[in-house]
Amino acid sequence: MEFRKGELFNGPGGFALGAQMAKVVANGIEYTVKHKWSNDYKEDTCETYRQNICPENPETVQHGDVRELDLEQLGEIDCFIYGFPCNDFSLVGEKKGFDGTFGPLYTYGIKVLNLYTPKWFIAENVGGLQSANDGQAFIQILKEMKDAGYRLTPHLYNFAHYGVPQARQRIIIIGFRDDLNMEYKVPAPTHGPERLLPYRTASEALLDPPIPSDAFNHEYTRHTQKVIDMLNYIPPGENAWYKGIPETLQLNVKGARMSQIYRRLHPDSPSYTVTGSGGGGTHMYHWSEPRALTNRERARIQTFPDDFIFTGGKESVRMQVGMAVPPLGAKVIVESVLKTYAGVQYESVKPKWDIDQLLSQTALKELVIV
Repeated sequence: MEFRKGELFNGPGGFALGAQMAKVVANGIEYTVKHKWSNDYKEDTCETYRQNICPENPETVQHGDVRELDLEQLGEIDCFIYGFPCNDFSLVGEKKGFDGTFGPLYTYGIKVLNLYTPKWFIAENVGGLQSANDGQAFIQILKEMKDAGYRLTPHLYNFAHYGVPQARQRIIIIGFRDDLNMEYKVPAPTHGPERLLPYRTASEALLDPPIPSDAFNHEYTRHTQKVIDMLNYIPPGENAWYKGIPETLQLNVKGARMSQIYRRLHPDSPSYTVTGSGGGGTHMYHWSEPRALTNRERARIQTFPDDFIFTGGKESVRMQVGMAVPPLGAKVIVESVLKTYAGVQYESVKPKWDIDQLLSQTALKELVIV
């Protein structure tokens, strides 16, 4: 059984690649997911998606502002995935929530649910969503998804617990259409303490196997001598505020000190979170070499294969890699959805939130969504 997939805010294709890799066989039936259409507002990102996800049907990737997209012309789908923009919900930044430019864009996913009534959907966002607008944004979004006719299971996933060599926490909401009467269960972690497998580490990601010197998106960053000298004083896992840095090399920064500034990876631990930024010492830094990671190294940490080629300039690629969903993590999520649909049992854990309890909380504050 093949589920035709629609996708908004498709990014470079992390979730799409994970969905393509996902496959479940039960009672002689093979359950898979196939790309039907998608949209993103960045041209480089769309081109990356076209080349890697649907090179035979590039026209199915719509480049443009979702607010100007003719949703009714996209075509029937069986499932829907959307990682609605997280800029206004992120814990880093101004945290405008619904009051920002990007916060209200989740509503276009709700429109897709109402228009095409897919059998199931997956929505993804940053952990900061749970506290945006004093916690009301998260509840409002869940309410609208439920009102569209879906049984929901929201959970805060740490992808390091599922084999991704990176501590990356994301809220993922799984929705099954009410009439299917299916109950989704959160897949149990497979990696970490008290699990069958240890965490995958940063060194495993970058060195097993080694990255070919001629790999795509593997350009090195040029650093000033001062940055190189400073990095040589920072041990693995530490950052620019390490006390062993000579005063002449220390950063002169007032106010808040972000932990990721010139932070070096620790080879024996999962990486810290890959982000789309890169300025001011946030490139991510090698544990033994005094340099920033290349985009290909960052893509390795995000579990993209080396033959997944990102389109655009170095800064554009950095943003694409950082904003993507790790394909390996996406595969785990999609396969658990397929198992649910196929009636296959799997080890599970209790979700972070009880949806009924969340929606029965005190009355929602009045929110004006433009």
